[in-house]
Amino acid sequence: MSLSQQPPAAALVFQTLLTQGPLTRAELGRRTGLSSGAVTKVSTPLLADGWITEIGQPVGERQPGRPATLVAVRPDRARFVGVKVTADELIGVLADLTATPLATRRVTLGSRDVGTVVRAIARLVGKLAAEPGGEHAPEVHSVGVTISGDVDGHTGAVRYSPFLDWRGVQLAALVESATGIATVIDNDVRALTVAEQWFGSGAGLSSFALVTVGAGIGCGISINGHVVSGAHGVSGEIGHLPVGGSDRVCTCGNTGCVEAIASAQAIVDQVREETGDTALTLADATRLAHNGDEAARRVFTRAGRALGLAIASVANLFGPERIIISGEGVASYDLFSDEIRRAFGAQAFGTAADCDLVVRPLPFEAWARGGAAVAAQRLFAPGRTAGSALPAG
Repeated sequence: MSLSQQPPAAALVFQTLLTQGPLTRAELGRRTGLSSGAVTKVSTPLLADGWITEIGQPVGERQPGRPATLVAVRPDRARFVGVKVTADELIGVLADLTATPLATRRVTLGSRDVGTVVRAIARLVGKLAAEPGGEHAPEVHSVGVTISGDVDGHTGAVRYSPFLDWRGVQLAALVESATGIATVIDNDVRALTVAEQWFGSGAGLSSFALVTVGAGIGCGISINGHVVSGAHGVSGEIGHLPVGGSDRVCTCGNTGCVEAIASAQAIVDQVREETGDTALTLADATRLAHNGDEAARRVFTRAGRALGLAIASVANLFGPERIIISGEGVASYDLFSDEIRRAFGAQAFGTAADCDLVVRPLPFEAWARGGAAVAAQRLFAPGRTAGSALPAG
């Protein structure tokens, strides 16, 4: 029997083992709220089908009576491909059931045309699926594609992606048709948040936010084990919070957005304007600022303030235990970290200022891993959006 055909209690046990295991059956009961009989009932078919396995007694366990046995997910029971789509390349990862990468590949995109990108995704998936995995390696169960912008994971549609200039693209159906493999899609930041919730810096926390700084400014929000998708598929778009202080036009068409001040391209554009060097790159801007160029440093200071105000807004809105700051932009984090913390401390209300701020550099392969995590999640919760909590009982 497939995981999607199992009762909700079985899916709850499986997800708990996936994210918190190995665990004894007694501990599983405590963490899920299920009775010992219910844990045994739903675990039996999962064991028989090879989704979970018994791995022996806990270390140091010496108690009278029948010894407890640890139960764990079998990572090699299923394989997934995660693909992160950027404006210039595809990053793919072949992963096991715990979203642990088994192989990675990168492909440069020669065009952002939908058909060209879909064909490139199909070729990449084919190469990753053909990676050797031993005699009994399972076929790829499903593909998870992540992309920036307004993405509807329920329908598999990219409603709007500014960096690719896509509108109304039925991406999941196109990729599934091209690969012959079940495909899900999601917003890239939400998918990365799922991976962080399950296996990263958000594991074990009741609430956290992931703020990404790079080509865009994004935010994933996890509350009580649920990664928020929004009633209309949009959530955590802090890049489009108006922070004022600038008349720069954002990719969304508005002015004063965080993204118009603090994204990688916004920083490059502003340093170009300040210095008059129209050929300047982000690396050039960073080098100028590190070398003490006042114009470049002013740009990074403004970016830091905008980010600090946005992060404080996140803390004020739902009071997360931790806010993780990641994305390719953290490579130059030292240039605006002081201003981020200054603006955050000034704007965060009361004890919201006690929120733990963690800088966590993550390569694009980790974003692709988010796609694999979303695909794995749909294995046992096919009707749910990214990160949805499962009911007990």
